[in-house]
Amino acid sequence: MAALSGLAAALNTLASALESYRGRDRLIRTLGYCCQLVGGVLVERCPARSEVGTRLLTLSSQLSHCRTVLRLFDDVAMFIYTKQYGLGAEEDDTFVRCVSVLGNLADQLYYPCEHIAWAADAQILRVDSARWWTLSTAFWGLSLLLGIASRLPRSKRRAVEAQVRSEVLTLLSNVADLANAVHWLPPGVLWAGRFPPWLVGLLGTISSLLSVYQAGRAEATTP
Repeated sequence: MAALSGLAAALNTLASALESYRGRDRLIRTLGYCCQLVGGVLVERCPARSEVGTRLLTLSSQLSHCRTVLRLFDDVAMFIYTKQYGLGAEEDDTFVRCVSVLGNLADQLYYPCEHIAWAADAQILRVDSARWWTLSTAFWGLSLLLGIASRLPRSKRRAVEAQVRSEVLTLLSNVADLANAVHWLPPGVLWAGRFPPWLVGLLGTISSLLSVYQAGRAEATTP
């Protein structure tokens, strides 16, 4: 009975997460990177299972494409958040305020660049998709870098243990994503293009699991 009760609770939690856009996105992201991790390992390390690995990599690619399409509708929400934050008048630290404003700007510019790249790949627009993918990835990487910079002083300033833990976990998640963002830039930029699929999957899985964990913790502490 206890096992059935636990299973029912887990299914209810999963169903609740899937009902929200953010929860669904986190789960799709986690599943996609896990498929890339396992698929990359099978293709590179287990020749006998390379066909399974290739299928997992294809599934990972399709899940990533799914998230790209869903992000076509994120611009308005991002604009509202950026407008509400404004110039960060509620922030005590001037450095954090400036970095956060620049980060919001990078996020706001990321979305239209990705939309144009997607539309070019879908042959809706006649432009070079590679340039727009590079630009969107650059804005994403810049946003992550600014996020890391803003969380470093926040972690030092805040004395409450739970807040420090949250900032550190977000910092680790951003670092993992930033490593992947650089990998997806054009060759010649730092370590761009040098990661094998399994390493991209590992970094993405770490980032995704940290995000899921933090979201779960936030829901558990919400009265």
